Amino acid sequence: MSTTPAFPTLRVLTVNTHKGFSFFNRKFILHELREAVRTVGADVVFLQEVMGTHEMHAKRVKGWKAAPHYEFLADTIWGAFAYGRNAIYPNGDHHGNAVLSKFPILRYENRDVSVHGPEKRGVLHCVLDVPGAPREVHAMCVHLGLRESQRSHQLDLMCHMIDAEIPTDAALLIAGDFNDWRVRAHRVLDRCAGLVEVFQHAHGTTARTFPARWPLLQLDRIYVRNVAGHRPVRLPPRPWSHLSDHAPLAAEVTL
Repeated sequence: MSTTPAFPTLRVLTVNTHKGFSFFNRKFILHELREAVRTVGADVVFLQEVMGTHEMHAKRVKGWKAAPHYEFLADTIWGAFAYGRNAIYPNGDHHGNAVLSKFPILRYENRDVSVHGPEKRGVLHCVLDVPGAPREVHAMCVHLGLRESQRSHQLDLMCHMIDAEIPTDAALLIAGDFNDWRVRAHRVLDRCAGLVEVFQHAHGTTARTFPARWPLLQLDRIYVRNVAGHRPVRLPPRPWSHLSDHAPLAAEVTL
């Protein structure tokens, strides 16, 4: 008797790490953040504003890690990780986006989507080899600009990337900090790529994530395409409300 093979289900998490500091930069909390990330049990973690290097903080901040923060967060839990530098400081220090994965990352590319001005933004595109998945899984970690004109251009660039580089039948996960307080990205990403936002689909509205202690704005998102199912995962307010200026989002996605 034949049986239908089970499709793998992934738990994904997205969080803006705020460079390892609490709200208003009052306290360095990277160690606490690592423990909180671990408790979610995510298979794939999307990180924004994660530090690569910072020599001054290394000298002045108690508990600062010499290794890049994404490596410290990955530790022994996520065996594969990718990092894309977005903001590079005059002395060579930098921060950006990262993806941590329990599955092999076959290849990755960080695409510069910065628009004129001082803000440096990127989209980190990873291709994952997930056991049991019908084909490669594409994951994009996103951090868009503060101005609506920037975001509009950056969303257009993302649409071109998806159209040119991702097979139309491939599973696609996009997560991160969209800074989209007017909730304009849904229409654009649905129209150009058929993407669905997990919280919008389940609850009729996206999750409020900023500021973390009193969430009012719907800035962070998890979008999916070509998956068999998806559902939001509820995370408790504590300890997250003091670990960043953004609340995290988590979801389970069946491929």
